[in-house]
Amino acid sequence: MTTTNTTKMFGIAEAFGVSARPELTIEGFADESHPMIPRKTEYRFRPGLSGLIAFLGEAAGDAFLLTGPTGSGKTSLVCQIAARLNWPVQSVTCHGRMELSDLVGQFVLNNGTTEFIHGPLAVAMKEGQILILNEIDLMDPSELAGLNDVIEGRPLVIAQNGGEVIRPHPKFRVFATGNSAGAGDTTGLYQGVLRQNLAFLDRFQVINVGYLAAEVELGVLQKAIPSLPGEIGEKMIAVANEIRRLFLGEGEQRAELTITMSTRTVIRWARLSLTFRGASQPIAHALEQALTNRADAEQREAIHRIAEDVMGNLWLGVV
Repeated sequence: MTTTNTTKMFGIAEAFGVSARPELTIEGFADESHPMIPRKTEYRFRPGLSGLIAFLGEAAGDAFLLTGPTGSGKTSLVCQIAARLNWPVQSVTCHGRMELSDLVGQFVLNNGTTEFIHGPLAVAMKEGQILILNEIDLMDPSELAGLNDVIEGRPLVIAQNGGEVIRPHPKFRVFATGNSAGAGDTTGLYQGVLRQNLAFLDRFQVINVGYLAAEVELGVLQKAIPSLPGEIGEKMIAVANEIRRLFLGEGEQRAELTITMSTRTVIRWARLSLTFRGASQPIAHALEQALTNRADAEQREAIHRIAEDVMGNLWLGVV
């Protein structure tokens, strides 16, 4: 399905629910029916939005890298901006065996004949979509170097498809996310992260996406699970922030955890706590299913100790 060329101006304050002057606008698409537009969900936009909005308005030969710890909401930030602008998205999760050809396209067998099928990069360039390369620091830097020209606005030439030339649509944008900023993993937490080519990184604008502030995250939790008692929600956020602090190596004697708690996991924990309402220790049981059953025994015990200390009598009580 081809992206419509009909554009529409959106007021930034109204579209994103932020404080902005009425005359500040961003161009998106009028068509709301494209299947690749991300689903709009409840979302609280944070400071730093202006940089992404400016990039969407004018890429100027750049791509955009969002870096930060796992679970901080890097991909969801881009997708929820796109959802409010009716901007279709091609989202790809990178890995160590991915090649540039996987992004460009390949021949497939169709009714006894071969047919070239465009990949996410070619589709996004041709139709004016956003390309998101998730976990970009897992991909071989020599393969990523093939994106240098298209990021700068040059045509994509597909030699294997008879030299097909795709000129970038004016609305084509490239975003990438990664747990490192391309310099490799210095923490030992992210297996497979590779140091990226400096010339490739030089083509990116960069922002760091941290975890939500406690009051903002509490608002997200309350909107997602409105029946959750407020005191329990506040304690869950406090537990999550202590887990994140240790995950980032900010504890005493730099004690670390190798798993963390995203906002998505907090919401899962809250939802399961209500699901197990009436059972013995529903909050503890919900935490196991939401997070700690995938931790080793030592870390599971540490996280449950944190939760018990923070939640006090609520830990063993009913929701």
